[in-house]
Amino acid sequence: MSETTNPEVMTGNFIHDFIDEDIAEGGKYAGKKVHTRFPPEPNGYLHIGHAKAICVDFGTAEKYGGLCNLRMDDTNPTKEDVEYVDAIKEDIKWLGYDWDDRFYYASDYFEQMYGYAVELIKKGLAYVCELTPDQMRDYRGDTQTPAKSPFRDRPVEESLDLFERMKNGEFEDGSMTLRAKIDLASGNFNMRDPVIYRINRLKHHRTGDKWCIYPMYDFAHPIEDAIEGITHSLCTLEFESHRPLYDWVINNISAPAKPRQIEFARLGINNTVMSKRKLRTLVEEKHVDGWDDPRMPTLCGLRRRGYTPKSIRSFIDQIGVSKVNSIVEYSFLEHCLRDDLNESAERTMCVIHPIKLVITNYPEGKTEEFEVENNPNRPEDGTRTVTFSRECWIEAEDFMEEPIKKYQRLYPGNEVRLKSTYIVKCTGCKKDENGSVVEVYAEYDPETRGGNTPDGRKVRGTIHWVDANNCADAEVRLYDNLFTVPDPDSGERNFLDYLNPNSLEILTGCKAEKNLETAKAPKSFQFMRLGYFCVDNKDSKPGHLVFNRSVSLKDGFKPKK
Repeated sequence: MSETTNPEVMTGNFIHDFIDEDIAEGGKYAGKKVHTRFPPEPNGYLHIGHAKAICVDFGTAEKYGGLCNLRMDDTNPTKEDVEYVDAIKEDIKWLGYDWDDRFYYASDYFEQMYGYAVELIKKGLAYVCELTPDQMRDYRGDTQTPAKSPFRDRPVEESLDLFERMKNGEFEDGSMTLRAKIDLASGNFNMRDPVIYRINRLKHHRTGDKWCIYPMYDFAHPIEDAIEGITHSLCTLEFESHRPLYDWVINNISAPAKPRQIEFARLGINNTVMSKRKLRTLVEEKHVDGWDDPRMPTLCGLRRRGYTPKSIRSFIDQIGVSKVNSIVEYSFLEHCLRDDLNESAERTMCVIHPIKLVITNYPEGKTEEFEVENNPNRPEDGTRTVTFSRECWIEAEDFMEEPIKKYQRLYPGNEVRLKSTYIVKCTGCKKDENGSVVEVYAEYDPETRGGNTPDGRKVRGTIHWVDANNCADAEVRLYDNLFTVPDPDSGERNFLDYLNPNSLEILTGCKAEKNLETAKAPKSFQFMRLGYFCVDNKDSKPGHLVFNRSVSLKDGFKPKK
C-alpha cells in the first residue's frame, strides 16, 4: 500500500544498520570490503526511480569505502539494445558515480549458469517440465491447493538429456522449461517449483544465436552476485518475496560467495509514470519527442530539461531509504532543483512575450552600458555588460492600458523601474487596426540611473527588459506536467487518457540579452521574474537559440510544519 509523502530531511538508513552488523567483529562479512552492484536491464532508458537505486547502490559502497559493479541484466533478449547500454553508462556518470573497471553483463555468465542448472538437475533439485504456459497457470494452485506438475519425478538422466537438447535447439519455444524442485505447496508462490530456464530463439544483442535457452532473472541474479563477490545485493521491495528463492539458489549450488539480499522501497512520484513499458509506449506512439523529451521522468529527459546531478542526489538523500512504498510530490523534486539553481545559475533577462517600449525622451542613436551582477549569491561569477537604448522589449503583460486593482507595472501615468537602469513613466501606447497594443511609450528620468532616486520617491514596480537594438532571438519552451492527474496509471486507468494537451508551449520570437548567443548546453540561467531555464542540448545551435524552462521561480512545495 503506497502513501503520498511530503518529505523533510530524513536521517538514518536501515540498510546501513544491517551492513554495520554484517561487517562488525563476528559479523557475516567481518574483515571484508562492502561490495554492491547496480544491475539495470538494457531495455530502455533510466528514469528518476532508477536514480534512487543508483544512489543507494553506489552511495552505499562509497560510504563504506567499498566497491560497486555496473552489470547489464541482459538475460532477456526481447527488447535489449546497445543503445540502452550506452545511455545507462552516460546517466550514471552524469550523476557522479563510477564503476572503474567493474563493468559486466549477465550474459558473461551464461556458460556458468548453464553449469549450475546442470548441477541442480544432478542433485535432484531441478527437472525438465513440458507443461505449456497455460497449463502451468492452471496447475499453479492457490493458498489452499498445492501446485502440481506431472513431470516433477522425471528421472535425473532424462532431465539432463532433455535440458541439453533444449540448449541444442531441438524443441520449439514454449514447449519445455527447466524448473527448480522446491515445494509445490509453499505459501510463497515464488517457491512453487519456479521456472529457471525457458526456450527463446530471439537473437541476443551480445551472444547472437549462440543460445536459444535463457535463464530467468530469479535464477540468474543470485548467480551473478555470487560470481562477482557481491556482499550486499540491494533490491527494491518487490523482490522481498523472491528472497527465499535467491537464498535457495545460492545455498544449493557450488557458489563462490553468499551475498545477502536487502530490499528497500522504490521511488514513486506523482503526475508521471515510471513503468518502462509505459514510457516506451509514450515514445513509440510519439506522444513525446523521444526518451529525452524534457517532460519524461527519464534521466536524459531531466538532464535536457535542466536538472542537475546535485539536485537529484539531494532529492534522493532527503526522501531517505525505507521499507514502506510511498509517492513523493513532484513539487519536491522541483524544490530541490530550485535550491540548487538559486545558488548556481547566472541571472539574465529574456522577454518571452515581447512588446516594444519606446522611451520618447531618450536621445536617438545613443547607447549606454551597465555592469550588472551575474549572481548575487556568487560574487566570484563577476558582472556582465548590458546595453540600453531608446527602444526596448518588455513583456506584454507588463503593460495595461486600463490597470486592474493593485497592478504595479506600466499604465498611463505610472512609473516603474527598468531593472538596473532608469525609472520610466508610461505616457501611452499605439494600437493596430484590431485594437491590439503594438508599442508602449514612456519617458525616462536621467537622474535615476542605476537605482538612484535623488528625490527619495518610491517606485513599486520593477520590470525586466532587453535592448531592442542589441538582443538575440530565441525559442523558449515552457513545460507542464505530462499528465492531468496525479496518478495516471492507478487501478484500471488507461494512462494515455490523461495526457496533458498543454504540457508543452513553444514560444518563438522571444528576445534575450545579446550575450546569450554564445550560451551552450548544459548552461542554466535564471531569467529574471520568469524562472530557471537551460540551453536545450539537442535543438539549440548557433543562430537558433532554444531554452527549456526547468522550473518556475515560485516554489509550490510546502514542507510539513
